[in-house]
Amino acid sequence: MVDKSGDDGGSAAVPPAGRAPRTISSRDLLGDQRLLVIRHEEEIYRLQLTAAGKLILTK
Repeated sequence: MVDKSGDDGGSAAVPPAGRAPRTISSRDLLGDQRLLVIRHEEEIYRLQLTAAGKLILTK
């Protein structure tokens, strides 16, 4: 399948060639909670599970 989204593939999230990205279940992250606070360097992010079962990441 060809990605026509316009992404040039220069994302830092792309793993090195030959290595699969690390995969973690959202259930493993959230447990029985609907909100997870993530500290990245000096910033705080919130990963929230919505009533519709979607994930929202906000700063």
